[in-house]
Amino acid sequence: MDTYQLTAFIAVAETSSFSLAAERLHLTQPAISKRIAVLEQTIGNSLFDRIGKRVNLTEAGQILLPRAQKILREIEDTRTALRNLTESVTGRFTLASSHHIGLHRLPPVLKEYSGLYPRVSIDISFLDSEQAYQQVSHGEIELAVVTLAPTEVDKIVSRTIWNDQLCIMTSTDHALTQKPNVSLTDLLDYPAILPAANTFTRQLVETIFKDHQIRLEVEMSTNYLETIKMMVSVGMAWSILPLTMLDDTLTVLPIENLNLSRKLGYIHHRDHTLSNAARAFIELIEKYGVKRVRGEA
Repeated sequence: MDTYQLTAFIAVAETSSFSLAAERLHLTQPAISKRIAVLEQTIGNSLFDRIGKRVNLTEAGQILLPRAQKILREIEDTRTALRNLTESVTGRFTLASSHHIGLHRLPPVLKEYSGLYPRVSIDISFLDSEQAYQQVSHGEIELAVVTLAPTEVDKIVSRTIWNDQLCIMTSTDHALTQKPNVSLTDLLDYPAILPAANTFTRQLVETIFKDHQIRLEVEMSTNYLETIKMMVSVGMAWSILPLTMLDDTLTVLPIENLNLSRKLGYIHHRDHTLSNAARAFIELIEKYGVKRVRGEA
């Protein structure tokens, strides 16, 4: 077996489709099918059951998948280590970012980086922070700039770059703005729009309400803060948003003794060798913030 066959196998396994795997790898579907057929002949087992348009892993395929992923990660790690023997900052590295950070925090970093290192190609993916953690854990992404998890994640190194203050906001003409004093309990009388329940930001918000022994009811959820901002600005609901998003369409509701913030920063896998390009990016982004490393051995 060779790396091309394993790459094709992983793509089919992850997409459950030969056609989607072909699109991902920029190959024709017959080319993907041929690589899988040669791999199946090599190992002497069928790797997929093809039932209609659905493609499922066989028992042999389930055994091979994590091993194939590990083999390719180790090969790439070895290539990176060898490339790092030179001090030049060139080549390509994979970077993930949450949509909000990509829009509001990364542009000056990327502009400066591309000016300093024009021979580096950055392959950027925009993902939810939770997805980025998974892809870094699996070795699919070298580096990610995201909302940091509230607790340590096994084998993930994380460093805070920005402390992102969060505030309760409404539209400028919302009924809550007419109250002289607003409490967390008052918010329960009005619709709320928050990020989805599985997000780090939502977990942080729910912890605050739980600490005040208040049951939070959320009518709508979306992971895109820009979408939440739009719905809040037209009076559909209140929400908790970064202070950096405040403009003349929104009002901050001051609530006594409420201090809410989240940590934004970068993460990478503790056991994977970082490329010179990724190390240079880390060195640059640390100029924009601070402070504390979690997860290092």
